[in-house]
Amino acid sequence: MHDEGGNGDGRGVGTDLPAGGMDHAYLALERELTVLLRRARAKSGEMARAVHPDLESAAYGLLARLDETGRLRATELAAYIGVGKATMSRQLRALEHLGLIAREPDPADGRAWLVHLTEEGRDRFRAVRDARRGAYVRQLAGWDRDEVAQLARLLHQLNRGVES
Repeated sequence: MHDEGGNGDGRGVGTDLPAGGMDHAYLALERELTVLLRRARAKSGEMARAVHPDLESAAYGLLARLDETGRLRATELAAYIGVGKATMSRQLRALEHLGLIAREPDPADGRAWLVHLTEEGRDRFRAVRDARRGAYVRQLAGWDRDEVAQLARLLHQLNRGVES
């Protein structure tokens, strides 16, 4: 992969590390993930506001999951995102109030509800998602497609490990 822009300060990944040991690889990983996550949080807020000016940045991930899966129970969403039921209920009420999601009774369990994107929610979310993907394509234009696929695979592997 390319080293340019590794940590946002013009230095490539690992070029300033002292010699000798695997611990330095983990320090470099921590530094790069910290930068990535800081930037991702800021970008998530921008994308959420692009979907709707009153949308909280944390709710963007809920819209992404619902677009990917269709109808889900609130408990499934909470487990996937890693928040409690009370937090999920609050976020879903806000999304419903904005007209981005709707709830319907779960035919398999009359006590449960399924949540799904409304047509407006889907249209707004997909417009922002498509713009974001276009930005990724431009940002990674100099990368080989195999490098992009490898990065996606490694991030998926990392995310799977975080779920455990």
